[in-house]
Amino acid sequence: MRRFPPKRIVCLTEETVETLYLLGEEHRIVGVSGYAVRPPQVRREKPRVSAFTSADLPKILALDPDLVLAFSDLQAEIVADLARAGVAVHLFNQRDLAGCLAMIRTLGALVGAAGRAEALACSYEERLSRAAAESAGRTRLRVYFEEWDAPMISGIGWVSELIGHAGGQDVFPELSRAQAAKDRIVTSEQVIAAAPEVILASWCGKRVNVERIRARPGWSAIPAVAAGRIYEIKSPLVLQPGPAALSDGFDAIRAALAR
Repeated sequence: MRRFPPKRIVCLTEETVETLYLLGEEHRIVGVSGYAVRPPQVRREKPRVSAFTSADLPKILALDPDLVLAFSDLQAEIVADLARAGVAVHLFNQRDLAGCLAMIRTLGALVGAAGRAEALACSYEERLSRAAAESAGRTRLRVYFEEWDAPMISGIGWVSELIGHAGGQDVFPELSRAQAAKDRIVTSEQVIAAAPEVILASWCGKRVNVERIRARPGWSAIPAVAAGRIYEIKSPLVLQPGPAALSDGFDAIRAALAR
């Protein structure tokens, strides 16, 4: 970075955008991902410079950023191009709740707002702990979370953990620890055998078709399907590894399990 704290930040994913707004540091943001929708005013206030796996490099460079914030191996090529152009980049790679909270604290430190970031992270930790305490001792519902439908992909780490804090039990907990989506692919037979009592679906970038899920061959025998307990959770709420998942995404999971 040329300055500390950086005055001109480009965010290539939405969770860092929302975090900076929550920290009161949104004035530093000069460009955002086209998927950034939280808070709502971001679409009016900040220019869009990227999708998820692609970015407008000339547009980013024209913004003269001190720092670009990226996420995961899926943005590695974008990061490499920016680095070759002489831009400072910080790439986060959080895949679980601890990583989401560490992202908030790290970002706060990067912009000179460590105290506010610590308070924000602690507020989420306390909320999760209270919810987990409320559900302690109760029978846990078996939950299948579907991140994509073709192929079927089960939930990533932070989603699996949120289900646990909400009083459920992810039916594929071992897969949730796999970083790559290709390593979380499940078969129809595996889901039927797991017999989930609730199905939560969040198909990244498109609307969930509950009827299509219900009509899958052999799925009528699944308790969740028989009971009509198939619920969509909007992807911007739960598939964003940051404030959205820790707040509204978690609330949506709790509400679905309580129905």
